Amino acid sequence: MEMNVTRRQFLKLSGAVAATLAVVELGFDEKKARAESSDFKIAKLKPTPTICPYCAVGCGILVYSTEDDVVYTEGDPDHPINEGKLCSKGTTVRQVYTSEKRVTKPRYRAPGSDKWEEVDWDFALDKVAKNIIETRDRTFIQKENGITVNRTDSIAYLGGAALDNEECHLLQKLFRAGLGLTYIEHQARI
Repeated sequence: MEMNVTRRQFLKLSGAVAATLAVVELGFDEKKARAESSDFKIAKLKPTPTICPYCAVGCGILVYSTEDDVVYTEGDPDHPINEGKLCSKGTTVRQVYTSEKRVTKPRYRAPGSDKWEEVDWDFALDKVAKNIIETRDRTFIQKENGITVNRTDSIAYLGGAALDNEECHLLQKLFRAGLGLTYIEHQARI
């Protein structure tokens, strides 16, 4: 009886035989595998659920961390939006914390300077507040064509995907009613 085996069939059969021999001959002890899984680096860590900061979709992420490090991140399988799946940016969200390029202190570049210098938080926040108030006061329009408008067109605000609805609402109130901004946008609409 003659048996015609194609090259493709031969390779498939050889692969199946090799895999079977590897499992049978090398052995696969399920109990040992389960025992060693307790040694995984995240086995004893409690995941913290969070939302991906990159886009406006709002995918759920589980962050496994120790006191001083983010050990692992993965998609949250219980999250209704992404059901455990993540895009390429969401998959690498751990690098937001662990990257050597991460800026951890505020930096300031003085007018005319070509260098950034580290400053403390009080200086940075005071500088931002001072610049906002100075710009608003200098460009504030109370009336236009006899109509009260109380606005400034010289400052814009862009919200981010990491903000929830309540934060967006409060920031809208601050920038629109408190400061008179008209150019208010959100990352989700761009």
